[in-house]
Amino acid sequence: MSGGRALFDVEPLGGPLGAVVGGVNFNRQSGPALFAAIQEAVTEHQILVFRDIDFTESQQVDLSSYFGEIQVHVLNQYHGTHPGIFMISNLGEDGVPIGEHPDPGAMIWHTDGSWARIPGYVTMLYALEIPERGGDTDFANMHAAYEALDSATKREIETMRVMHDLNDSRRRSGARVQMSKKQREAAPPVEKPLVRVHPLSGRKSLYLGEHGCYVVGMPEAEGRDLVNNLNAHASEARFVYTHQWRKRDLVMWDNRSTMHRATLFDTARDRRVLRRTTVQEDGPI
Repeated sequence: MSGGRALFDVEPLGGPLGAVVGGVNFNRQSGPALFAAIQEAVTEHQILVFRDIDFTESQQVDLSSYFGEIQVHVLNQYHGTHPGIFMISNLGEDGVPIGEHPDPGAMIWHTDGSWARIPGYVTMLYALEIPERGGDTDFANMHAAYEALDSATKREIETMRVMHDLNDSRRRSGARVQMSKKQREAAPPVEKPLVRVHPLSGRKSLYLGEHGCYVVGMPEAEGRDLVNNLNAHASEARFVYTHQWRKRDLVMWDNRSTMHRATLFDTARDRRVLRRTTVQEDGPI
């Protein structure tokens, strides 16, 4: 982390993953050197927390663009003023809480963009408004979850592929608004490796979450059971960090080695507004 320390401070959170980054001012720092240091840090720590950041929409788009092409999410009802901005808000057009979570699909364990032909790499989530209680985000360390498996299980799953399907996971999440026909056609089910190797660190991880439906080549019920069991293993407390949001937090994570979920809050009383960008991989995996 010598390059990163030259530009900012990194303090590990002390749990299964994550670090707090200090000393970054996005109004004065930008460009390839900052990007390279952040990329190194997020690969090592998997989650980076930046506190008390004044982070405009254009700055978020610019920093995201250094990592690659920003995903334009198929669920276009969440688009912000920029097509790559994904707004997570429980407020209606009148600015009053609507009494339901804006995206129930965010409350199940998932990896951003695993449902897409070109999946997500890095996600950046910025807190504009936060509730008094709840509305946290849980993150699971998928490197550690893989490494904790016994040797026989690792051999068994090494070459397996899993079908990922956003429509299936959204249906199972109980979301009131399901995907339209056009959205389903734009995001058909795709196969992904169950175990993947991080292209920068070389470490192996499980690549799952609830977008993963079943194992290709197995009877569907049996394949769903295996996926469910591995998701349950990976989300055990020993692998999980819970981020309790503060206003003006910027949290960045590596979708190659984590999965996450949102937690409950009082959607009828409290306000929760966050702004997300997700950067795609260079191509399919």
